[in-house]
Amino acid sequence: MTDELWRGEYPFQSNFMELDDGNRLHYVDEGSGPPVLMVHGNPTWSFYYRHLVQSLQDRYRAIAVDHVGCGLSSKPQRYPYTLTQHIQNLTLLMEHLELDGVHLVVHDWGGPIGLGMAGKFPEKIRSLTILNTGAFPPLYIPWRIFALRFPWLGSLAIRRLNLFAGPATRMTMNRTKLSGIAKAGLLAPYKGYANRVAIDAFVKDIPFSKSHHVYNELVQIERNLNHLADNPIQLIWGMQDWCFSSKCLSKFQELFPAANVLKIADAGHYVLEDAKADVLTAISAFLDTTTTSVLTASGE
Repeated sequence: MTDELWRGEYPFQSNFMELDDGNRLHYVDEGSGPPVLMVHGNPTWSFYYRHLVQSLQDRYRAIAVDHVGCGLSSKPQRYPYTLTQHIQNLTLLMEHLELDGVHLVVHDWGGPIGLGMAGKFPEKIRSLTILNTGAFPPLYIPWRIFALRFPWLGSLAIRRLNLFAGPATRMTMNRTKLSGIAKAGLLAPYKGYANRVAIDAFVKDIPFSKSHHVYNELVQIERNLNHLADNPIQLIWGMQDWCFSSKCLSKFQELFPAANVLKIADAGHYVLEDAKADVLTAISAFLDTTTTSVLTASGE
């Protein structure tokens, strides 16, 4: 399938922020108004948020970033692909765009990255929309992920054989199947061994034990979530997610007991693809209500 077909669903101008190390961070920045910052996970990219950008750009500043190694950002082969680095890059983007009063939307690895940033700068955040993710040490490790951590298997399977990004287009859906165009778009930046470097690195960054370097960072991210608890928060969950299951949702409900919760019984991990209309409606209504409440409180 040619690039022209999937690009028809991604009709956005590309923007780049150059990092100090020379790598470029790609993002889309559409519309004007209160900023909505969308942070993707693995193995997706800003294309995952294309419908949300289009649904919000008439009244919000819709921003969707590609992490280094993902999407249309640089894909250096020697790079510290760590949670710490991704949080730092997102923080730099916030500063570069001079964002304040941010409506944050996170999914998958975008959870610990986005919420990790937000917990350090809670004064910059206006609301949270959390989709099938975690921001705490793993509650369990699915065997399909565990198998990819074997040194002799993981990189071969993920990078050489494409046994992560490829199957993800099927295994993350339940209600529907991805269209050919959507599948092509999600996979487009990840053709070939070199372009899958970050996909492999994200899997390696999952802490399987307390001795893993990411474990304590996730503990701190979870502690910092209390700085965000007074914000309007919405939890949207595809309940057929075998990776971030209902256990993760329950954990977030414990951390944010006042949050709005939308459970989509038949949707999978790629909830924004699998239940697009439900998710777009819920996010739009939540943001509009939140924005109206803020304007009313400020007397505008």
